[in-house]
Amino acid sequence: TFREFAAMLAAADEFPDVLDPWVTAMRQSPTTVVSTTLDEPLDWPDATIARGDAADVVAALKDESDVPIRSHGSLSMNRALMAAGLVDRVQVTVYPVITGQTGAQPVFAGAADFDLDLLESTLLDGSIHELVYRPRLHTRAD
Repeated sequence: TFREFAAMLAAADEFPDVLDPWVTAMRQSPTTVVSTTLDEPLDWPDATIARGDAADVVAALKDESDVPIRSHGSLSMNRALMAAGLVDRVQVTVYPVITGQTGAQPVFAGAADFDLDLLESTLLDGSIHELVYRPRLHTRAD
């Protein structure tokens, strides 16, 4: 199981069609939400609110937890966790599309450069790939 860490959560009745086994398992894990605006109780099972800097909250969770932590949050929060060296694995799901005209901002725009060591690879449905990497801060050999 994973301890879930999230910046924003949706109520289950907002997206009833996404309650597949993975989402169901995620909802059954303890969840920490970093927020300055939300108040408890949250419409998410076993969720608590943490105040403060996300990197500080995650560093403390990693120190006190013996189970892996998963981050489901904003891009800026995940960039901050990468920059703080708190990310042990990056899970990338590759959907075979090109969004040259409709694509928004690149996921890691403005982040440091990282080399990625492939740890796991799963073909989900014949075209969608789930890849799990260990990130290493890229060092340039001059």
